[in-house]
Amino acid sequence: MRTLHFYLTRQILAALLMTVAVFAGVLLLSNVLKEVITLLISGQAPFTMLAQAVFVLVPWVLVFALPMGLLTAALLVFGRLSADHELTAVRAGGVSLVALISPVLLLSLALSIVCAWVNLQIAPQSRTAYKKLLLGAGAASIGTLLPEKTFIKDFPGRIIYVGSVRGSQLEDILLYELNDEGKVEFYVRAAEGTLKFDAANRKVTVEVRDAWRVGWREGKLVPVHIEETEVTVDLMPEKERRRRLSEMTFLELREELRTMEERLGHAPDLPTGAGDEKRARLAEFRKQRNDLTLPIRVQMHRQVSLSFACLGFTLVGIPLGIRAHRRETTFGIMIALILVILYYGFFILGEALDGRPEYLPHLIVWMPNFLFQIVGATLLWRANRGG
Repeated sequence: MRTLHFYLTRQILAALLMTVAVFAGVLLLSNVLKEVITLLISGQAPFTMLAQAVFVLVPWVLVFALPMGLLTAALLVFGRLSADHELTAVRAGGVSLVALISPVLLLSLALSIVCAWVNLQIAPQSRTAYKKLLLGAGAASIGTLLPEKTFIKDFPGRIIYVGSVRGSQLEDILLYELNDEGKVEFYVRAAEGTLKFDAANRKVTVEVRDAWRVGWREGKLVPVHIEETEVTVDLMPEKERRRRLSEMTFLELREELRTMEERLGHAPDLPTGAGDEKRARLAEFRKQRNDLTLPIRVQMHRQVSLSFACLGFTLVGIPLGIRAHRRETTFGIMIALILVILYYGFFILGEALDGRPEYLPHLIVWMPNFLFQIVGATLLWRANRGG
């Protein structure tokens, strides 16, 4: 039995390393190519940034690549064992299917624990580090936001004109400050200035020297000389200033949930014999409170639920590989992709409904685990009986 377990584990690990490398490479390219390669081609970032981006994104893609790789490995290995009649030989020797696959199940459980650690703590930090890396690249190329000899109207409440951009040094600067109606309140004119970029807060500061501020006073334009002043432009929209829930660790999400619940306050205790109207108000209060905290709870459930993907995929992959009775790699990958789309489709649905508490989105993200584990266990039971 030990020899069989060693043989099967070696086959699974070999296929797992290959499939994880393929899926991780695809996921990395889909993210890096979209954002980093563009900066490299335009010369806005060094080539070392590509290696840094890949390095910091590896933990994030492993959360998806490990379960997908384990599913594909189970389909390929057990499909080949079934096609070559090796499983028939093992059963003829008196070894049950459950006893044979016990090391594979233990491996999937161990990988689920690894995925839980990565998904709850490491992956959100990885994604945050990647965003900071992109912002750091933007700091080196922030001058591209200010094309020369162009009136730039992309910044809320301001119009900016720069005659010449040499790295962080600017010449012939004209800054218009607009009111809420879009009319000019005043403008600043300077011969030169310096551009500064706050990567953490995504803010650009234009420091001008020997400038003139021209504003309206009693219906007339009045110039005022200024030795030195700063004008700050916020590059981050208001809705993006706070960290996204997907970039928070589980502990940070729990703290965010606790803070929001404290801000919303606690429901008042109803006296004995309270009327139906008071009970209705209390129910409405609790409903509104749950609605506001629902996105956080959905993200917390998502992180925990996603950690069990390895176990569910293994339980389904083994009997499907045996039933397929085929050793072709393309067939195994095709079945794996179909199952992956089905599995992660529930997570996408749950996140899309995080504003609709009546659909219980925090429970929807658990449905693929229950579905895959129940179906997988049933198929394994039937395969173990020879059905």
